Amino acid sequence: MAKLVILNQGMTGRTFDLNVERTTVGRIEENTFQIADGSVSSRHAEIILKGEEILIKDIGSTNGTFINNEKITEQILKPGQTLRFGQVELKIDDGKPVTAAPAPAPASTPAPAPAAAPAKKSSVDGTMIMPRGVSLEQLEHGGTRTSGFDTNTAFSKKKTKINKLVLFGGIAIAVIILGLIIVLISKVSGGHQ
Repeated sequence: MAKLVILNQGMTGRTFDLNVERTTVGRIEENTFQIADGSVSSRHAEIILKGEEILIKDIGSTNGTFINNEKITEQILKPGQTLRFGQVELKIDDGKPVTAAPAPAPASTPAPAPAAAPAKKSSVDGTMIMPRGVSLEQLEHGGTRTSGFDTNTAFSKKKTKINKLVLFGGIAIAVIILGLIIVLISKVSGGHQ
């Protein structure tokens, strides 16, 4: 049975068995294979088993699906190739020990770091758009964060009218109980005089 293994630091070694014909991949729980990472779209890709072949199909993701760093829309994944959903790298498990993806060799003349573009979020699903040119090493070591990364409100608690109603209802009940306590205390103290 084929198995995909995540290579990113912090998720290294997390695996997913490909044991059904069609697997959906994305950030939300509705997917067969959930990858809770901001660079992965809520509905990112499909993995389709065709006999011994593993077909990877991007389904309109924000940050793309890549095989060996080449953006794909639909392609067969072969053993030894690196699959990437957004910034999350995976490989097919071939029985060998899993290690984090190696950092790229330093160039003889260091190129200036690309300017970090402000992070945009999709108005549909809250996927963080990752600026191009960010290396896995920068991600593993913190790198330069894009503006707004720590202040993303896509995952913050939503305020609803129900929350306000519960709050006001609770306050009203507390006032009524407090009023009843005061009335009871005044009757008890009035009866003893």
